[in-house]
Amino acid sequence: MRIAYAGDRAIAVDVLKFILGQGVRPLALLLSSSKRATHADELLELCPFLDRDMIFRGTSFRKDQNVEKLSKLELDYIISIHFPYIYPEAVLDVAKHGVLNLHPAYLPYNRGWHTPTWAILEGTPYGGTLHFMEEALDSGDIVHQKKLEALPGDTADSLYQRVLELEVEVFTEAWEGLSDFSYSRTSQDEHLATAHTKKDIEQIRRIEMDQEITPRSLIDKLRALTTNRVSEAAWFEEKGRRYMVQVNITPDEEPGSD
Repeated sequence: MRIAYAGDRAIAVDVLKFILGQGVRPLALLLSSSKRATHADELLELCPFLDRDMIFRGTSFRKDQNVEKLSKLELDYIISIHFPYIYPEAVLDVAKHGVLNLHPAYLPYNRGWHTPTWAILEGTPYGGTLHFMEEALDSGDIVHQKKLEALPGDTADSLYQRVLELEVEVFTEAWEGLSDFSYSRTSQDEHLATAHTKKDIEQIRRIEMDQEITPRSLIDKLRALTTNRVSEAAWFEEKGRRYMVQVNITPDEEPGSD
């Protein structure tokens, strides 16, 4: 199998370790820019065999000369794991089979950003999906996916942490079909699709203190906006000052336990 690998975050490191363990070495590596990368160094350390001209940072992979370099590799796949950049059509067409993306959602639900937040708020199915990429956001054919139940005590952060483990399962379970090219493709049902941009979360963060709201709706809003960033939390305003609200939900002990 001939692949290029694109990714960031700890999950990208885990998936690359798995791929290397299967005896497959990437022929090129696409990394986040130095300013926004979290795990670029770890990914580089796993690929000491790569020539420097086959390592692309930030959006440099989009440059014509680098698209040409990727084309000459005769790739089967570009494997993209939480890589934070949009692929232009020229790059989507580089690999024979396409660009595979691992997305923290049960597509076609929750395309785009803040997937656990919207799964909690909108009550949509949640999970992890491996799919081929197209120019439209998260719209390509599905190779494999699994559901993950959102629990009453989940916040967006805890649900996201749990889906990261599921995503690795999704990828490793799909590997055999990818490696011998026997995988199947399932088109997404556009009638079920939901999507949100990065900015959409800003429209729901404010709590109007005099607004009538059910306890369930308020709790769902608070837990949906409890991410790993306080800057994404729900907030209310008093005397011209904002106050951020995050929640910690702890289930009671099981009935009958000491």
